[in-house]
Amino acid sequence: MPAREHLLKIGVSGIRGVVGEFLTPALACAFAEAFGTYVGGGRVVVGRDTRSSGPMLQHAVQCGLLATGCDVVDVGVLPTPTIQVYVAATGARGGIALTASHNPPEYNALKLFNAQGLFFNNYERGELIDLYHQSAFRRASNEEIGRIAEDYQRAPEMHIARVLRHVDAGKIRARRFRVAVDGVNGASSLMTPRFLGDDLNCEVEAIFCDPAKPFPRVAEPRPDTLGELAALVRRTGADAGFAHDPDGDRLAVCDELGRVLDNDDVLALVVDAALERLPGDVVVHLTTSSVIDDIALKHGCRVHRTAVGEANVVETMQAVKAVIGGEGSNGGIIFPPVHLCRDSYTGMAFLLDLMCGTGKRISELHAGLPQYWRRHGTIRCGHGMLAAVMTGLEEAFPEALDSDRLDGLKLMLPDAWVHVRTSNTEPIIRLAVESKAETRTGELYDRLARFCAGEGETQGEQTRCFS
Repeated sequence: MPAREHLLKIGVSGIRGVVGEFLTPALACAFAEAFGTYVGGGRVVVGRDTRSSGPMLQHAVQCGLLATGCDVVDVGVLPTPTIQVYVAATGARGGIALTASHNPPEYNALKLFNAQGLFFNNYERGELIDLYHQSAFRRASNEEIGRIAEDYQRAPEMHIARVLRHVDAGKIRARRFRVAVDGVNGASSLMTPRFLGDDLNCEVEAIFCDPAKPFPRVAEPRPDTLGELAALVRRTGADAGFAHDPDGDRLAVCDELGRVLDNDDVLALVVDAALERLPGDVVVHLTTSSVIDDIALKHGCRVHRTAVGEANVVETMQAVKAVIGGEGSNGGIIFPPVHLCRDSYTGMAFLLDLMCGTGKRISELHAGLPQYWRRHGTIRCGHGMLAAVMTGLEEAFPEALDSDRLDGLKLMLPDAWVHVRTSNTEPIIRLAVESKAETRTGELYDRLARFCAGEGETQGEQTRCFS
């Protein structure tokens, strides 16, 4: 059994853990009390994904908020970006989404948003955690206890309206694309087919879009988990396939041949489309592919890199007034005119718009990107393991030209890069390697994994080699 601390984690997006012994209703209630105390009362938005633990934890969170004098707006089961848009648009004091995103179903989490509908920054998160540890919660009197209101309709309408303003929806509707969808029975299961079918006039072929059923596959939408979507695309002759994680912020894309694109390449296509309209700075995290640098260079734009985590990317995007950003390795696209959050709906709309504007299919658009080969893997980590890995890693790669310790350790080699960091959401160390040659990527990854395995147990690696 892993150490207790590894099954409950406080990170850039909030608090996350395995439900039961570690993430309990009492703990969720206490964090909600800290949150309600921190925002100072007023309206707080609460929504969730479709995990079986969601209703239980939502009741606990609502109790904690009411106890501090907050009014609760229950928006029901919705994608995380939709909740974030609603928080900002309605002038709420903040929001909480109950979702563990791409983690397995036994996990759940409290994702915490400020009044702008953004993840708490480092300062806000630090103050909130201090409140929690001190149990310095406001106690509302009987007269001050708030109410729970329901608003299940307006949030999707607000979100979709913002997305449609930035594409030629008329052209997309006229093309009547056939699109396959895998909703993993998550928070996007109802909203995505309606968005594509009703708002964009696509013929939708949907699987795993029943929010009453459990996740039918690994929650993270990766090439090795989307075989059913790929088969559906081929069987129905779809123009594209779209897949979500359980809370709908991540997007995976399948071309018309049934090939699942690497998430970094999906981000690259959207960045290319955005910079074509409005050149400007781009922000991505350290593990995002160098293909983004190539795309930005083509448009004469600058790329900024941050630590992994949506909050880190968004904070830098605000500072440099970036046109677009994201986290390629996890399928996260962030387009500020819609909202400063990872948004799969913006990604789907941009790709359909790009197909209309260029007359090209997804496979042709993908073939036009610079070629890179990537491999990712994980190692189970013990306490303090990353420090031991980082200490010896530079000696293990003496050919490195430069290093970056912003998030773990990234080494820039003459023809490649390697990156080692701790996960923000799980008790693992993540490994990533990229180069322009398949054999070189494989050689470097094996070398990196052998070195790191001396400090921990190497897990089944996720391999993605794509041009």
